[in-house]
Amino acid sequence: MKALQTLVAGLTLGTLALTAQAHAESLISVPDSNTLKWQEVSGTQGAVSYANVEGDLFGKGPYSAYVKFKKGTDNGLHQHTETLPTFVIKGTFYAVIDGQRTEFPAGAYYKLPSKLVHESGCTAAEDCLLFQYQADQFDLVPVKS
Repeated sequence: MKALQTLVAGLTLGTLALTAQAHAESLISVPDSNTLKWQEVSGTQGAVSYANVEGDLFGKGPYSAYVKFKKGTDNGLHQHTETLPTFVIKGTFYAVIDGQRTEFPAGAYYKLPSKLVHESGCTAAEDCLLFQYQADQFDLVPVKS
């Protein structure tokens, strides 16, 4: 677990350092995600929450954020306007693309291309904690099957 935390911290700081360098901003450091301000994602009845690290997940412009999913949460069929890189810190997250389910356990990374229709969620085994970042605000656009 310590190695995973070190990897997450390194990836987080690396991403933030590159963003800070590109925007001539100062370094941002988050040694413990529990110290962040967690907010419920509207309409999820407490199943999904997030904590902004930089920018605002639902604002304009680039952001980076931790995202928590309660175990068993499924997002249904949808797509995102922007490419969505995600690092799984805890739990097992999954994506169903073209009928094929892929599970991403703690330590996994994936990058969904923009407008890729998929289903995703957290398995029933335990809650999930993710780290995500995008060039512009997050969105989840439902798609009819």
